Amino acid sequence: MAVFIHPTAEVSKQAKLGDGTYVWNFAQIREGVVVGERCVFGKGTYVDAKVKIGDRVKIQNNASIFHGVTLESGVFIGPHVCFTNDLHPRAINPDMSFKEPTDWIMMPTLVKFGAAIGANSTIRCGVTIGKWAMIGAGSVVTKDVPDYGLAFGAPAMLHGYVCPCGQRLDAAGRCKKCGFDLPADALQ
Repeated sequence: MAVFIHPTAEVSKQAKLGDGTYVWNFAQIREGVVVGERCVFGKGTYVDAKVKIGDRVKIQNNASIFHGVTLESGVFIGPHVCFTNDLHPRAINPDMSFKEPTDWIMMPTLVKFGAAIGANSTIRCGVTIGKWAMIGAGSVVTKDVPDYGLAFGAPAMLHGYVCPCGQRLDAAGRCKKCGFDLPADALQ
């Protein structure tokens, strides 16, 4: 399966895109990015240097995925989601010199298999979003979210658990739609 890159997209020759991946208009994928198979990058998506992305990841329009982020397979990133990578951002040092790459510490962020992040969310660096977790639209994630966790708000708080099919689990940890049972080790 061929890779599709829209004529207006900018993809570094040092990026590796897996078979069947689509890169839509005005997206930018930088050097050292590694992308799995059958991924979709929406209009205006920005993927910074050395980001790692698994298979079948869908990144919607105008999302910003900065250096230090790893997205495992099956992850959904909604429109306008922004990841950060510096806990103490500044343009300059106290002596008014511009910050250089050696003047800051990149904090890695991990989004695990099948997780979904709703539109307009901001993900603070240094967090892990668990397997099949769901982040509600407009959230500001400042802490780890467990596997199957449903988190939303600013700051995002855990409000229950979700099924891999996307439905909220009942109080017993069961999905009424498909019958999924939350693994006992997933409860916090």
